[in-house]
Amino acid sequence: MVHMPHWPVGNWHKNVKYNLDYPLKLSSALGNPHLKLPPVIHVAGTNGKGSSVAMLRAIFEAAGYRVHAYTSPHLVEFNERIVLAGEKIDNNYLFNIIERARLAAQTIAEEPQFFFEGITVAAFLAFSEVKADILILETGVGGRLDATNIIPSPVLSLITPISYDHMDYLGATLSLIAGEKAGIIKQGSVCVISAQTEEVNQVLFSKCASLNSPAFAYEYDFGIEKTASGFKYFSKELTSEFPIPSLVGDHQLINASACIAAITLINDKFKITNTQISQGLQNTHWPARLQEVAPAKYVRWAPASVNIWVDGAHNSSGAQVLSHWVRENLKSPVYLILGMTKNRNVTEFCSHFKDIATAIYGVKVNSESNSYSAENLAKVASAAGIVITPSDSISDAITEISMHNSDTNIIVCGSLFLAADFFKLLGSI
Repeated sequence: MVHMPHWPVGNWHKNVKYNLDYPLKLSSALGNPHLKLPPVIHVAGTNGKGSSVAMLRAIFEAAGYRVHAYTSPHLVEFNERIVLAGEKIDNNYLFNIIERARLAAQTIAEEPQFFFEGITVAAFLAFSEVKADILILETGVGGRLDATNIIPSPVLSLITPISYDHMDYLGATLSLIAGEKAGIIKQGSVCVISAQTEEVNQVLFSKCASLNSPAFAYEYDFGIEKTASGFKYFSKELTSEFPIPSLVGDHQLINASACIAAITLINDKFKITNTQISQGLQNTHWPARLQEVAPAKYVRWAPASVNIWVDGAHNSSGAQVLSHWVRENLKSPVYLILGMTKNRNVTEFCSHFKDIATAIYGVKVNSESNSYSAENLAKVASAAGIVITPSDSISDAITEISMHNSDTNIIVCGSLFLAADFFKLLGSI
């Protein structure tokens, strides 16, 4: 198993100025693989990017297409980020593309400013060399200056719900953040816009208009309605009923609707049927999105009467979605096991669970060096009147909770890196 590539190293948390100059220069030294990709669906947004990529991938695969996918971060092993024609990149080829990118960096006598630049260009190398019918490409941070944005015009861009996140890089207002995400919209290329606030929609519509990019927006051009057995999707292009996606939560219906909209807008090229869309939605696998864990995996720490879910919610809007699902679906008592990185707003996150959580246990995120210790997490929260009990580990927290109440619900959340810690503890995703 390769946990992290051997290059670039040592620059995950440097203060850098994002721009596209370096990834373009490095790609040029490698023969411009970013210009030799299969058709691209480019995905940006704050929440729902990974779920949308996973749904699109599953739909295309249900229709028999070979799909490349690029996502971040990974949960257990780095290889998850680069999917080549439906399979995670293998260790040998991963080493090969990273080494070629490293040597190319030496020829231009310049190292990447930060990790994501180097690995994105290396990924483009793999995507250009392995045959596929479509590449579903997720941005890292933002969009306009994101390393993935060196690609030419995609067949379609998709903007998932935008909220406050990475404000130190993207700006302090929703309009500024939306402006950065809108940077993936390209001249004449259709843009699907998922559920947004009116403030964000204005920014995205304006950008589309300036680039003659047809905007296809949730609640304007398409929508959904829950039914007894699934949900109804409706637009001028298509009105049809689909089953509930395998990914849990009402927010996933909105993600699914944007994916269906995307398929309908490029279906002159791909000919995907409603049945194949349904199969894809039901076959989608995307770990740590309201994922229920089988009791056999945690029997060492708690009885089977304890129910555990893992969710990657890490910002306020993610916490809002998660807390809504908990209210709708779980009975008290509900406990949180929380771990967060230091650039996240702990009190705002916890405020969504104030009237839901019986107790919150804080843990250190081992997979993220820039995370709060359990004690500091508790200290930050206590200043806002929120009680967090520090715990040495996820397993210790589970054991302690189950001692208090053996018939309970536990949510592990606050960071995708915490989810990674938990999956490593369990031994699998």
